[in-house]
Amino acid sequence: LAVALSIGVQVMVRSDLAGAGVIFTLDPESGFPGVVVVSAAWGLGETVVSGRTDPDEYTVFKPSLNGPALDPVIDIRIGAKRQKAVYGEHELTRTVDTTTAERARRVLSDIEVRLLAAWAAAVEEHYGYPMDLEWAKDGVTGELALVQARPETVQSRRRATTLRRCRLTAEPGRSLVEGIAVGEAIGEGPAVVLDSPVELDRFPTGGVLVTGITDPDWEPLMKRAAAVVTDHGGRTSHAAIVSRELGVPAVVGTGRATEALYDGVDATVSCAEGARGHVYAGLLPYEEEETDLSGLPATRTRVMLNLADPSASFRWWRLPADGVGLARLEFIVAHQVKIHPMALLHPERLDRHDRRAVGQLTEGYPDRGQYFVDRLAFGVARIAASRWPEPVVVRTSDFKTNEYARLLGGRPFEPAEANPMIGWRGASRYYSDGYREGFALECRALRRVRDEMGLTNVIVMIPFCRTTEEADRVLDGMAEQGLHRGEHGLKVYVMAEIPSNIILAEDFAERFDGFSIGSNDLTQLTLGVDRDSELLADVFDETDPAVARSVRSLIARAHSAGRPVGLCGQRPSDDPSFTEFLVRTGIDSISVAPDSFASVKQHVYAAESHANGDGA
Repeated sequence: LAVALSIGVQVMVRSDLAGAGVIFTLDPESGFPGVVVVSAAWGLGETVVSGRTDPDEYTVFKPSLNGPALDPVIDIRIGAKRQKAVYGEHELTRTVDTTTAERARRVLSDIEVRLLAAWAAAVEEHYGYPMDLEWAKDGVTGELALVQARPETVQSRRRATTLRRCRLTAEPGRSLVEGIAVGEAIGEGPAVVLDSPVELDRFPTGGVLVTGITDPDWEPLMKRAAAVVTDHGGRTSHAAIVSRELGVPAVVGTGRATEALYDGVDATVSCAEGARGHVYAGLLPYEEEETDLSGLPATRTRVMLNLADPSASFRWWRLPADGVGLARLEFIVAHQVKIHPMALLHPERLDRHDRRAVGQLTEGYPDRGQYFVDRLAFGVARIAASRWPEPVVVRTSDFKTNEYARLLGGRPFEPAEANPMIGWRGASRYYSDGYREGFALECRALRRVRDEMGLTNVIVMIPFCRTTEEADRVLDGMAEQGLHRGEHGLKVYVMAEIPSNIILAEDFAERFDGFSIGSNDLTQLTLGVDRDSELLADVFDETDPAVARSVRSLIARAHSAGRPVGLCGQRPSDDPSFTEFLVRTGIDSISVAPDSFASVKQHVYAAESHANGDGA
């Protein structure tokens, strides 16, 4: 084709009048391939890449992108977005402060997030490789555009069968600062606060680099750093991208690291505790471990995970687990919702201080109940997405009254009990006048995860259900909120943690689709031992003959009724003989903490091999 001398003219996207950002077709910290992560800020995209602003972040579940009636956005984090880049009159660009309204408002609508995520997924499918893209929105036309696409070069190079993890081996105390964790490692050394990369001579190899933001001029220092800490920036900022590539732990967007940390003071930077990174005083002991997952054997007994923290759920995607046997709502309520659900529905019962604090957390939500539903749904969805399509058993809230009272706004709604452990908890709350409305919010969140987001692998589990009458009332309450057992494949399990659950196993099996043994409560209530009592610690034993007989009885009778039985607890992780007992008894699944998964999987395999060798 003959091409004459020509001039190419390309339309420029006026993102200075709207917004721009970055897209990854996997989770950039863990490499989890099931999501698209979209970051967005006002103005030109350079503030996102440079780290001068903390952008919004939207997490999109890929499998739900193809469902026209589904909402694939499974998490939204509104960033501070304090600055934006625009075109200047006398310079190419300039950085200006955003307005209060812009800081509170989302840059992208749900429809725009879905469109960008769908485009990114299509680009990934075309190239057959995880991608790192940039996008922009034209403030004149309102149109979206992808303006750059390149392969993701960090997580995609890691072996999917190798799990690396770090963990602190001592209690760290209170963090000096915290921010967004980059990577999953731990680094430590003397903190060095720098304003400019020209101070290169001041920075020792192995130091902790503390600064406002970074750009390419900082990279020689970053290569020498044990860790990086910045005041500004998100997961797609320069500091985050380069630290990720170098394998250096970083905590970005702390807001005040350059003020809170001092030159020469030893600091430990931990990115091993979930999505939030922490900087602690001193050089704390920690250990690093690498596990080759390719050699783990297959087992008949399903080995599942106990997960509580949604922000850490993606990091375990490489584990060949058979799903999640226990996802606790309490962690999500305490750390992401932070407010007692009844306080959201009845603010008139709060004092002035709590009412103001609730208002600040729920800013932008005219319907404060919807705040609870959204935050809870996002947390559950992240956990469910991390194991899709394997089952994820989500236990409804099981706070005791003293624990509920510690939530913001909780005290007016919780009685003082002499023994909350066996008081108003679990199923008895769900149909009571004092919490029925709160349970309805939990049900709405779970229905949203299953029916709207498409995560139908979620199984609902009811804790501390004392009687069959309670079971009926709770199931009726769920149905009133659109959670009908058996509809759209919904299964409902019950915790087997009270002797009545064992004694009436057949009756509970008529009402529930499965059992999960809570060994701690079952042991304390079978033996009449306060599990928190130091004086009776020698008596508290999950292998006591009375407890063991209860476990055997439940498994046999549940299987006769066609119901599976699992166990979620710490004992299988600590005691291989207890694991062998469960396997010999015919347990269907064992659910353990992620860091115990590999060893328990080996114990289960050995127990199954031993049982088969004995002709069992």
